[in-house]
Amino acid sequence: MPNSDTSHVVERLALLRAAMHQQQIDALIVPSADPHLSEYLPPRWQGREWLSGFTGSVGTFIITPEFAGIWTDARYWTQAEQQLANTGIQLMKLTSGASVQYVDWLAAHLKSGQTAAVDGAVLGLSIARLLEQALQAKDVALRTDIDVLDQVWADRPALPMAPIYEHLPPYASKSRIGKLADLRIAMKQLGAQRHLISTLDDIAYLFNLRGADVNYNPIFLSHALIAPTRATLFVADGKIPPALRATLAEEGVDVAPYESAAAALAALPADSTLLIDPRRLTYGTRQWVPAKVKVIEAINPTTFAKSKKSEADAEHVRATMEQDGAALCEFFTWLDQTLADPQRAPLTEVAIDHHITAARARRPGFVSPSFSTIAGFRSNGAIMHYRATDAQHSVIEGDGLLLIDSGGQYVGGTTDITRVVGVGAITADHKRDFTLVLKGVIALSRARFPRGTRSPMLDAIARAPLWAEGLDFGHGTGHGVGYFLNVHEGPQSISQSAMPEPHTAMEPGMITSIEPGLYRPGQWGIRIENLVLNRPAGQTEFGEFLDFETLTLCPIDTRCIDAALLRDDEKRWLNDYHATVRKRLRPLVSGAALAWLETRTEALP
Repeated sequence: MPNSDTSHVVERLALLRAAMHQQQIDALIVPSADPHLSEYLPPRWQGREWLSGFTGSVGTFIITPEFAGIWTDARYWTQAEQQLANTGIQLMKLTSGASVQYVDWLAAHLKSGQTAAVDGAVLGLSIARLLEQALQAKDVALRTDIDVLDQVWADRPALPMAPIYEHLPPYASKSRIGKLADLRIAMKQLGAQRHLISTLDDIAYLFNLRGADVNYNPIFLSHALIAPTRATLFVADGKIPPALRATLAEEGVDVAPYESAAAALAALPADSTLLIDPRRLTYGTRQWVPAKVKVIEAINPTTFAKSKKSEADAEHVRATMEQDGAALCEFFTWLDQTLADPQRAPLTEVAIDHHITAARARRPGFVSPSFSTIAGFRSNGAIMHYRATDAQHSVIEGDGLLLIDSGGQYVGGTTDITRVVGVGAITADHKRDFTLVLKGVIALSRARFPRGTRSPMLDAIARAPLWAEGLDFGHGTGHGVGYFLNVHEGPQSISQSAMPEPHTAMEPGMITSIEPGLYRPGQWGIRIENLVLNRPAGQTEFGEFLDFETLTLCPIDTRCIDAALLRDDEKRWLNDYHATVRKRLRPLVSGAALAWLETRTEALP
């Protein structure tokens, strides 16, 4: 996945440095962020990608007159090395738990009297505070009032204008009025009269609304201000149809222009008490709040509320998993038939994306993919967030492992699944690596743990089988998943790089991925991923316990397993899982797809 045209990058950096010189800026920080701290960015805020050619979803770009570097984590190292080649931009490797390492770099390299700049509108408030502290200690000024990109990005995209629509019953199991009432109770408990929300998934959840302003996540650009009796939704004119706008007004929700949020905050009464979440708000947005207003800082109550799916939600997710699993049966049937056809045209990684999306699109309730499909053959599978494009992809032929990570957005839930299949002849080394990863999946899937356990503490359970063999992987074991919302959702995170803070506690109803992996650069990559639901698992004298219900329904390729490495209890888990997959998917498939399902769910002896 090399950067096929580095000349654009070189030209854009030259323009940027000229603008920096004009503004007397010694170092410019370009985060991968928008004014809502979204993971997937509207095109307008994809400045780091536009400047550098690096397409990973995470990375902080720093430019000085003599230096340019992107800080990113291990998921993107291989990809960044390829895409940044010959651009003059260095890859700065973030090690686990060091996501703000670039702050230390700036403090070490900038001199007293110099100036660093960043667009405050897209800089997270908590990171801004670290940055201010570090630079002030070195007598370095920090400017947050300028967007230098605007001076050099001539054809910068406008704001997205996709329409907003309701997420309706039965899939929306709690009403907008009910959610607002719950939120106001939480606000009162925190001593707040008003609450500002800028994170788009929180807003979509709270108001039972969805949109398409951001690829893969059904959300829309907005801010929300919750007052004691009414709420205001700040969104671009024309995005909410008149009938929906009238419904919102009847239910206590006013609609105002997107750009008027700053003025609304500036007009807050002097005796106001405002709740904000410093991890989910930008520095620029925080500046809208007048000094006279008392500010309370705590996690958004909606972040907790949306993470704990109701039993009604869980039932819709189970039904969605059945439809998604049936789509995957049809897809993998097509894949096997295509690979077995000696007369076929060359099969590419790009075709995998097209066919898996088409299979899902035939299923009821499907809206869109939940992220960009990863289909990596052989060495491409070792690039953790690889994406094949028409310009850069591999042909699937010969022998090797094919990793496919994909997901769907359905009105009844969000899916995310990774499977690895063998193409042609696979080796004993392939099988050993695959089986060790599978052992990690099984170990965590079977775990029982006290309610309230900090989710990062569970990460080691999935790594233990790999650690025992001197192996490891460079990403988290699991992320929370939304309900027809973001495919990556907090507050829980089964990751060794996440801090085991109180807000990461595991609670009933949370949906989380389990996805250990193993990556051998230049050779192959393996990741096996299921989604699981936290559920009650009994009470003892030591308290309430939880365990996991596996939600994902798709066979794990037993052709890639070295059965000698599995204990009897691990085989039983896999056989029981496959029996469940067969039972629940059989009514939804027929013909060749049914035959494929029957074959792929046969029990291991």
